[in-house]
Order: sequence, then structure tokens, then C-alpha cells
Amino acid sequence: MPAHPPLENSRGDRLTWVGHATVLLELGGRRLLTDPVLRSRVGPLIRAAAAADPAVARGLDAVLVSHLHYDHLDARSLRRIDDATPVIGPRGAGPTLRRFGFANVTELAVGGTTDVGGVGVRAVPARHDGQRRPFGARAEAIGFVVGRDRQVYFAGDTELFDGMAELGDALDAALLPVAGWGPTLGRGHLGPREAAVALTRLRPRCAVPIHWGTLRPFGLRFRHDRAGAEPARAFARHAAELAPSVDVRVLAPGEALELSEP
Repeated sequence: MPAHPPLENSRGDRLTWVGHATVLLELGGRRLLTDPVLRSRVGPLIRAAAAADPAVARGLDAVLVSHLHYDHLDARSLRRIDDATPVIGPRGAGPTLRRFGFANVTELAVGGTTDVGGVGVRAVPARHDGQRRPFGARAEAIGFVVGRDRQVYFAGDTELFDGMAELGDALDAALLPVAGWGPTLGRGHLGPREAAVALTRLRPRCAVPIHWGTLRPFGLRFRHDRAGAEPARAFARHAAELAPSVDVRVLAPGEALELSEP
């Protein structure tokens, strides 16, 4: 996919889509990584994109975990991260995260806030089953609004919900899931059109589709390369119709987006 021209930026704030729901947020001089999945294979899922750059796991100021599903919380990926790194997750996730070797764990209920070196992190609702199936721990699923002067919404996994319009008064970017990892999309997810509807409620300056095209079940073959990218392309088409004022940026895994001054 062709690279996009950077938005004008003088503070070094940027986001990099690593793949699936993994995004490196560089805001206010801090590095925060969402839902780290850094391996080429997670259970029955294989990476259908370029390998994750090992550098994204270095020098992190915090890890953000939206929920406990294996494609969002991968123990072996977390082992690539310094275990002294603070990890912020939903209420109920603490025992699992500590079992993975992290001592500095903060659990946030919806509405809860914490601070990462001057960068605010707020837990916001998500409508998604957060249990680590089939018989694992259960914790609520959440999203995050990150930043102060500049704010980024990371949805994790969710479907549309009441109150989405109240998540932020002036979001600079929204990171929205637009697909799953298989041929069908179950409850608790946004498809391309639903994600575009979310833009009409969130009203961000720009939006980046995530959770598409990176992972697929072993043995599943897309009919051709374009099929894997179709959810993101469909999201961009629906967004142009429903939320034309939002600047939609479809990134390739590993591609960065510079965030402009407000």
C-alpha cells in the first residue's frame, strides 16, 4: 500500500500501526504500545503481513491492554518487553498480567484514569466479551483515550455503544477495528460500515483502521492479495460518505502517521 504524506508536526507526536490491534503511540515524548502481538504466529493464527519491527518493544513507557483475548494479549509477545514496563489493563486483568511477569500493573475501570510521564490515560467503554477463553480469566473489555493536549482514541475491540459521542471533545485520531481475523465477524466487533458510523459520533480529525488483514487462521487463503485489504478500503469508502470531514488514513503494517498540530 502506498505511503501517505505526513501531516505537519513540530512536536514529534506520531502513531505507528504495527499490525492487528498493536499500535505504537508516541505522544508527549512517551512511548505507549497497545495490545502487543509481535510474533508471526499466535495459536492457530499466522501473520499475513511483514514481521513486526523488534524496535517497537524497546524503551516503552507503558503497555495498554484492552482485554484478555489471545489476539490482543499474547504472553510470548509480552516476553519481548522489559518486565519493568508499567502495564495498564482493565479491571480484573491484574492477576493474568502479573503471572506473565509484570509487577507494575494498573487496573482501570471505565472512567478511571492514570498518568504516564505526563501523558494521561483514560479507560472508556467497549462492548465486547473480555473472557480469556475457553476457561481463562474474565475481565471487562475497555478502550483508551490517551493524551492531554493531543488525544488519541484506541477502541480495542467493540461494537457501537451509547455514549460513544461523549468519549472526547476534540479527538485528534481514532484507531478503529474494522474487521476480525476470519471469514466472518461475530458480535462485539465493528465492521467497515459500523466503524464509519462510529466516526459520526466520535468526530475525530483523522482515523486509522486497525484489526484487519494482519492475522488469519492457518490454512486460510485469500483469493488474492487485495481481499485482505478490502475491510480497510471499505471503511474508507463508507467514511467518505458518512463522515467526509474525517481524514481517513489507511496504513500498512509498520507505517507511521505524524500527527499535526491542533
